[in-house]
Amino acid sequence: MFNWMDRFFGLQENDTTVKREMTAGLIGFFTVVYIIAVNALILSEAGMPLEAAIVATIVASVFGCLLMGFWGNAPILLVPGMGINALFSYTMVQSMGLSWQEALAVVFVSGVIFVAVAFTRFAKMLSAAVPHSLKEAITVGLGLFLMLIGLEKGGIVERGTSSILALGSLADAHVLATVLTVIIAVVLFIRNVPGNFLITIVVGTVIAAFFGLIDFGSMNESSINATEAFAVFGALSFGNILSTTFWVAVFSLTMVLVFENIGLVHGQVAFIERPEKFSRAFQATSVSAMTSGIFGTSPTVATVESAAGMTAGGRTGLTSITAGLLFLVASFFIPVIKLIPDSAIAPILIIIGFLMLQNIKSLNMTDMTESFPALLIVALIPFTYSIADGIAIGFIMYPILKIAVGRGREVSPTLYVIASLFLANFVFHYLG
Repeated sequence: MFNWMDRFFGLQENDTTVKREMTAGLIGFFTVVYIIAVNALILSEAGMPLEAAIVATIVASVFGCLLMGFWGNAPILLVPGMGINALFSYTMVQSMGLSWQEALAVVFVSGVIFVAVAFTRFAKMLSAAVPHSLKEAITVGLGLFLMLIGLEKGGIVERGTSSILALGSLADAHVLATVLTVIIAVVLFIRNVPGNFLITIVVGTVIAAFFGLIDFGSMNESSINATEAFAVFGALSFGNILSTTFWVAVFSLTMVLVFENIGLVHGQVAFIERPEKFSRAFQATSVSAMTSGIFGTSPTVATVESAAGMTAGGRTGLTSITAGLLFLVASFFIPVIKLIPDSAIAPILIIIGFLMLQNIKSLNMTDMTESFPALLIVALIPFTYSIADGIAIGFIMYPILKIAVGRGREVSPTLYVIASLFLANFVFHYLG
C-alpha cells in the first residue's frame, strides 16, 4: 500500500517511515495551527472581513503545504508568515495608505518577482552571495525570536507600555500553567518520548482547563459566515500600480520575502541534513507566496515552526502534505482548535527556538568581520521584533566591516548590491 509513497518521497532514502512522517505532520500542524486565528485577526486590522481572512489563511496554508510536499519533497510548512502579516496590515495599509485590495496586488507582484528569482540562476547567485555566517545568523536569530514569542505567549515575560520586557508573575494562572507545561515538555523531549510535542499539547490543554483558562462555551459559536467566506478571494486591485507608494511596498516586501526565505529554507534543509532539497523547496515557497495574493492573504513563508515536525522525525514532503490536509480538515473544527491555549503551544516554541539557537556554534567568533554582523542579526531580529530589520542591518554591516579592514574583495558584487538596496530602503523609510 505504501510502496508508491516510498518511491515518490524516498522514505527509505531519507531513513523515515509513513507513520513517522504523518506523526511529524500532525505535530507540525498543531504547532502552527494558531496561525489561522492570529493571521486572520491581523489581516482584519487592514479592513478585511474576519471570516474571509480565516478562510484565506486556511486555503493558502493548504495549497502551500501540498505544493511543498509534492514539488519540494521537504518537511517544510508554508503558512502566512508572522511579521510579514504585520508588514501587510500596519505598514502597507495603515502607514502607506494602500487599501487591502491594493496590498494584495503588492503581494502578488512581489510573489512574481520572487518566482522569477527562485526559478532562475538568481536563486543560486543570491544564495551563494550570502555568506555562511549570515545564513547561520538568520537561523539563530529566528530561534531567539521564536523563544521570545513562546515566552510571551506563555506569559513568562511580558511587554510593558515602554516595550520593556519583564517577568510574569507565578501567581497568574496562565503563567503557572505555562511553567508546568514547559517542565513536562522538556522532560518528554530530553527523554526522547515518541510524539512528545503532541503529548505536550494535549497535557498542556488539560492543565489549562484545570486552571479554568479554557472557555468551552466558545465551541458553540459559529466560526464562518458563508456569505463572506470568499470575499477576499481574487480581490486584488492594481488601480494604484503606477504610484511610487505601490512600488516602494513591492520592493520592501520582495526583499523580506526573498532573504527571509533564503535563510529559513537554508536553515531547515540543513536541519534535516538534506541541502540538495534547497532549490525545489525554495521554488515551492515562491509560488506559494505569489498565490497568497490571489487567495486573499499576506504571503506564506517557510515557517520556523516547521522545525517541530522535523524534530519529531519528519524528513520528506509527506510531513507537509499531512499538515496541509489537516489544515483543510481544520476548516470544520475551528471552534475546537481555538480551545488550544497559548500555554500549551508556548513550551514547544521555546524548545524549537532553543534547538535553532544551537547553530551559533557554527559562527566564526575569531573573525570580527564575520561574527559582528552575524551577531547583530541574532540580536536585532528579536530586539526590534522585526525579521526584516534584523536581516537588513546585518547585511549592511558585513561589507562595511570588510572594506574597513581592507578585505572588500571577499564580498561578492551581488552582496554589495543587496546591501545598497537595504540601505536605500532604510534611508527612504527613516530619513525620507
